[in-house]
Amino acid sequence: MFSSLCPDPQGRWKNKERVLIFSSRGISYRARHLMQDLRTLMPHSKPDTKMDRKDKLFVINEICEMKNCNKCLYFEAKKKQDLYMWITNVPHGPSAKFLIQNIHTLDELKLTGNCLKGSRPLLSFDPTFDKEAHHRLLKELFIQVFSTPHYHPKSQPFVDHIFTFTIADNRIWFRNYQIIEEDGSLVEIGPRFVLNLIKIFQGSFGGPTLYENPNYQSPNMVRDTSQRVTVSKSVPRAKR
Repeated sequence: MFSSLCPDPQGRWKNKERVLIFSSRGISYRARHLMQDLRTLMPHSKPDTKMDRKDKLFVINEICEMKNCNKCLYFEAKKKQDLYMWITNVPHGPSAKFLIQNIHTLDELKLTGNCLKGSRPLLSFDPTFDKEAHHRLLKELFIQVFSTPHYHPKSQPFVDHIFTFTIADNRIWFRNYQIIEEDGSLVEIGPRFVLNLIKIFQGSFGGPTLYENPNYQSPNMVRDTSQRVTVSKSVPRAKR
């Protein structure tokens, strides 16, 4: 495994990681732009047409096999307002399901940072990732999915930006920064989003549950609680 990740002195592409990035039907324009931003930043990714929401998730394993991809980022839309993301090692797993929150795309942010198209990123992780087993597993998944393989045909031999993964408030915060050559300082490029972990499964898009986030609350539960609080405030108190 590790020998395939080492640079080849002859410049041959040995780490054949390919990531399929696509979505279900019904995603919002913001989710569609986020997906396109990730495709642009990951030259080792491949697109595909939107999948019908009636299809079972295990069908994605067959799609990845046809596309010759061994990793997958699948965006799943529900109720036209909630966006979920699956990150999966195909076909044997593991896989993790997240709720994506606080999405800001490149077009929305309009930040001053910039990077060369096809350049390879550095990956930076919060030290908290090394403290618990499920975070170490997610760290390995992120490394294999978001790292551009060395000598990839569509990549450039430059490292000019950095992906950061930070754990705060029981969530994973993603940021993308440009590395300034003069002094090594960082300028944010975008996009930015927050991943709220739901479950980690042993298989690809299913199987036994390895970890379940005890702090996770579904969007339906959050909206229901907010609605109840609003109704309780609006109900007038009975006169004594």
